[in-house]
Amino acid sequence: MKLSREITATAPVTAIELLSTAVPELPKGRLKDAMNKGAVQLIAKPVKRLRRAQFMLKAGDRLALHYDSEILSRDCAAAQLLADEKAYSVWFKPAGMLSQGNEWGDHLSLLRFAEQHFTPARPVFLLHRLDREASGLVLLAHNKQAAAALSKLIAERAIIKKYRVRVKGALPADVLSQGRIALPLDGKASESRFSLLEYCSLTDTSLLEVILISGRKHQIRRHFAAINCPVMGDPQYGRQNKSTTGLALQAVELAFFCPLKRRQQQFLLPASLVQS
Repeated sequence: MKLSREITATAPVTAIELLSTAVPELPKGRLKDAMNKGAVQLIAKPVKRLRRAQFMLKAGDRLALHYDSEILSRDCAAAQLLADEKAYSVWFKPAGMLSQGNEWGDHLSLLRFAEQHFTPARPVFLLHRLDREASGLVLLAHNKQAAAALSKLIAERAIIKKYRVRVKGALPADVLSQGRIALPLDGKASESRFSLLEYCSLTDTSLLEVILISGRKHQIRRHFAAINCPVMGDPQYGRQNKSTTGLALQAVELAFFCPLKRRQQQFLLPASLVQS
């Protein structure tokens, strides 16, 4: 079942009672589960997720429910904290986990996972994203100073992000010799630089190390699909690139000069987590 409702309280009432009355087709248990998983928002400034079933609403308060039974029933592997620098942390985001939630919920998001991980609780700021189908390193900040400083590095392209990618086929000789793909995406200049790690004739695939010079949506996936060497396991771009092991794209390294600690930082994905 999938539905969206916006509901306004006409008198003081608990959130669960308002939802139960306005959405009779869903039992209270499912509504409470949806609240816990972030599918209910209190429409205010700013909009915030409402998780407490007994939260008391005032007359005029508005709730938005975005319920999708398929999304709410999804599961995935847990994220792993790889480095805790107090002001920021580095995580392994598994395939199938969102970087952050959306209106349909946040129970399978790295942001929510990190919020629930720390005791005592810390603020969590998402600095960059990784596609849901992809896995690898993601950097989170835990105070506004760190978020601002690291976001500035990202905007200035001062954080090196390396990816390990397996694509279909052998790269065209001219592209391979250049070691870069510079095709505009969404009307903006875009560049992906790469080096060939190996070509496997048995599977007719190429293993690459890729560095993004720009950061457009699905840039790696779109760039390599454009030269007829789509990323293996990509469900959206390319043809004849199905894979039983999922999307063959991992963020494997983050490196930058930390303005907070005044030293060079390098974070590598542990070998045990690297896709073959």
